[in-house]
Amino acid sequence: MRLLTVSFSLLCLIPASVHAAPPAAKTSPAAEQRAARAYESAVKEGPLSALAFLAQFPKGADLHVHLSGAIYAETFIRDAAEDGICVDPAALQFAKPPCTAPLVPATRLSGNIASADQDLYDRLINSFSMRSFVPTPGFSGHDQFFATFARFGGLDKRHGGEWVDEVASRAAAQNQQYLELMDTPPFGHAAQISQQITIDPVHPDFAAYRETLLKANLRDEVAPDMERPRTMQASRRELEHCGTPQALPACNVEVRYIYQVLRGFAPEQVFAQTLLGFETIQATINAGEPGFIGINFVQPEDGFISMRDYTLQMKMIEYLHSVYPTVHISLHAGELNPGQVPPEGMRFHIRQAVELAHAERIGHGVDVFFEDNAQELLKEMAAKHIMVEINLSSNDGILGIVGAQHPFPYYRAAHVPVALSTDDEGVSRIDLTNEYVRAALDYRLTYADLKQLARTGMEHNFLPGASLWASQDVFTAPTSACKGQTLGSDTPSAACKTFLAGSQKAAAQWEQERRFRTFEAKF
Repeated sequence: MRLLTVSFSLLCLIPASVHAAPPAAKTSPAAEQRAARAYESAVKEGPLSALAFLAQFPKGADLHVHLSGAIYAETFIRDAAEDGICVDPAALQFAKPPCTAPLVPATRLSGNIASADQDLYDRLINSFSMRSFVPTPGFSGHDQFFATFARFGGLDKRHGGEWVDEVASRAAAQNQQYLELMDTPPFGHAAQISQQITIDPVHPDFAAYRETLLKANLRDEVAPDMERPRTMQASRRELEHCGTPQALPACNVEVRYIYQVLRGFAPEQVFAQTLLGFETIQATINAGEPGFIGINFVQPEDGFISMRDYTLQMKMIEYLHSVYPTVHISLHAGELNPGQVPPEGMRFHIRQAVELAHAERIGHGVDVFFEDNAQELLKEMAAKHIMVEINLSSNDGILGIVGAQHPFPYYRAAHVPVALSTDDEGVSRIDLTNEYVRAALDYRLTYADLKQLARTGMEHNFLPGASLWASQDVFTAPTSACKGQTLGSDTPSAACKTFLAGSQKAAAQWEQERRFRTFEAKF
């Protein structure tokens, strides 16, 4: 963790992204080779030199980011002061007003705080994150990580745009262009009407359950759910002065949203919220809006209900996928380690996410070698191009999985597409650059390997449209419309320009290539 304490100060020494996209630099394979040599030299010099090199490396996408977990504790404390929230000094968490003893007002921890309150401020940051955390026999990194979310909860939702701006601004400072932020929109009505159904776990009739919930006006909650990303995007763009001469670099970071379903509840509520998620995403797609673009299940995978109902929940998604086939699916699966659950609980989660739930991406996938017929599963994931969202720091903090214990190199060796992501960068006190440095040093990656990771992230984002590349996950030749073009140039042919205009995904990939050319031209 020592590397993390200096990353942001070093980033300040490196120029931030410009406000508007500059003309693409004219580069050649020779420029890529020079960049590769510079990278190799930086890695030989050590972690800080590697960090300085990778700070502005074009990272493309971060596809596994929980919005609430991406915000640093300092921001939450400032927001709590604005909201008039209290702090419980004993539990080290926020509490509702009135702020009568022993509670203290969060305003004491804002502005020029008194020296007497500095200790509380520091302890609150530690409570909201993995900073300074030391596991004990009765309280693990897993326990601390997931406990943070309840501690900093209760803030006003009006801060959503501010939080998106924070994550986008951090992304822009690292030459990152795309985010898919996981967020849980309102679902109180869905939870309430879920009491009208009783799910038979052995012979579930999902079609009948769906019909009952729709007749109970489940769709009434679709409009409020769609409004949340609209509101956050509008607020974020206002904060960033987008569309004005004062536009900030974060305006160049494209953001979409993943609908979070809380899987640690009764099956009736999980199904109702999942149905609401599919309905909301489908309505967003139909409206052509840049809001919710895919669905995911969250909360600890080792929780009692998560383990008990795992197969049932995968069958829920299997059914809803048959009704809403255009809704994208990314699932947390395999975020487990030996001893955390019985061996039987580690034998099928990734496989069922792929084969039952039709997951296009897997989040974490750490326990893949504990699955039945693991080698066949890897072959299947490679053949189906199921991407794994790799979260190195998160897997270290929560599971204690590092280095050779992590399946990251094995996925790569099996040709399963992988990309780096942060998971909860605020809780982990990291950024995406940190994950690139960690991967580069721990797994001795080449410059070409890093480009492969970055391109894979953009290849597997959920933006609509065809890929820029002729063959999936093969980044050597573009699609026929752009064949023979200098990738990322300002002057694509008419055919290529028309193709890019019709595909948000390909346009984003073209921008990534422009950024590679600009970056490599410096060497």
